[in-house]
Amino acid sequence: MKLSADLQAFQRQLGHEFANPELLVQALTHASLSSPTRPDNQRLEFLGDRVLGLVMSETLLGADTSAAEGQLAPRFNALVRKETCADVARGIGLGEVLKLGRSEMLSGGRRKEALLGDAMEAVIAAVYVDAGLEAARRMILSLWGKRIGAVESDARDAKTALQEWAQARGQTPPTYTALGREGPDHQPVFTVEVRLDSGEAEQARAGTKRAAEQAAAKALLARMEGLDG
Repeated sequence: MKLSADLQAFQRQLGHEFANPELLVQALTHASLSSPTRPDNQRLEFLGDRVLGLVMSETLLGADTSAAEGQLAPRFNALVRKETCADVARGIGLGEVLKLGRSEMLSGGRRKEALLGDAMEAVIAAVYVDAGLEAARRMILSLWGKRIGAVESDARDAKTALQEWAQARGQTPPTYTALGREGPDHQPVFTVEVRLDSGEAEQARAGTKRAAEQAAAKALLARMEGLDG
């Protein structure tokens, strides 16, 4: 099987040339386009999630030999969560080569976080099946890159940290209010406000309500900690 020009270019982005190109095609095929002769990427996604987890577990253990499980777990979660996989996928243009059914394509599937994250995991599995664990590890460590070194700050859950900050000062937990939603259904933008008992507040916008809440909490926490300092 000969890959199309765009998939050959995508291979170069991955840093892996497939001995069995059909694995890459399957990894990029969403269920909306599957058929008896065209398998989708769901089985590969299942495997890729486990391969990614193993590589990140080993990497984190090796990077900090004194860290306790309670320190490692949030770092691990930050590196393997769907949002991170989708962010990596966007960085290598995975959405442009996704194979989608017409309805999924029209609803903005190439930009959907869940589809991108799932396909990224499927691509990891495709490399693993094609060339083994070491090849998958090299690709993962290359694509995740600086995220691994910065994971300590990324792993901090902003909503939890803000709640702990407020309760330590005798305040009730912060309140979150959805202020609005804009944009089409396939690419919404949510605006959320977080407010403390003492009146301080911050707003943030993001593609999901959860991400907007996290961003608002992070901004407010940074402001309050700055005042503490």
